[in-house]
Amino acid sequence: MKTQKRLARTAGLLYLLMALTAAFGFMIVPQQLIVPDDAAVTMQNILENELLFRGAILSSFASQVIFLFLALVLHRLFKQTNRHLSRDLLALVVASVPVAFFIIFRQTEALLLAKEVSMQAFESSLRFASAYSKLQMYEHGLVYIGIFWGLWLIPFGMLVHQSGFIPKIFGILLIAGGVSYLLDVATFTLAPGYHVHTNVLVSILSTTAEIAMVLWFLIKGVKTKD
Repeated sequence: MKTQKRLARTAGLLYLLMALTAAFGFMIVPQQLIVPDDAAVTMQNILENELLFRGAILSSFASQVIFLFLALVLHRLFKQTNRHLSRDLLALVVASVPVAFFIIFRQTEALLLAKEVSMQAFESSLRFASAYSKLQMYEHGLVYIGIFWGLWLIPFGMLVHQSGFIPKIFGILLIAGGVSYLLDVATFTLAPGYHVHTNVLVSILSTTAEIAMVLWFLIKGVKTKD
């Protein structure tokens, strides 16, 4: 039980660090700098706040490295609950990280393209439009990596539900959050006009589930059996 508590607290700390770095890199900074459908303003914002933009890129990369360590800790925590599901969880996270790295690198491409000396011969609007297209690929990539970000939550939720030392409701919330990611990807692909609605669903379900897990791991650790 002491080992489980230590692993749970470690998972909670890693989960919190991952959430903070991911929020800064994937959400906070891009929302401040990227202006939808305005390449010139967006790229000008990025060039004027280059250090902040680079910091967001670094933070995004860091979140994925932390994600790997979180998966390793969760694998150890739950391997006695269900060895197969814990391996599935770990495998899905390991598979997702290289994809995330590739997507994040699109931001670096956009920055370098905007700053490229050899492009100075072109009109700045053309240069910015080309760089902005990289950011659009990045944003689309963040939607599609939701396949992995959703799939890993499903075995995670099943493990939590089966564990006996974490409330079962958390497992149900995690599974629901995972399914919402997959629904969001399908909607973005087949009916993009409705994507804004499924994106809200992802935010509500997955955020609620994962915040609940972070707090449980940090405050309670594991539930002791009477």
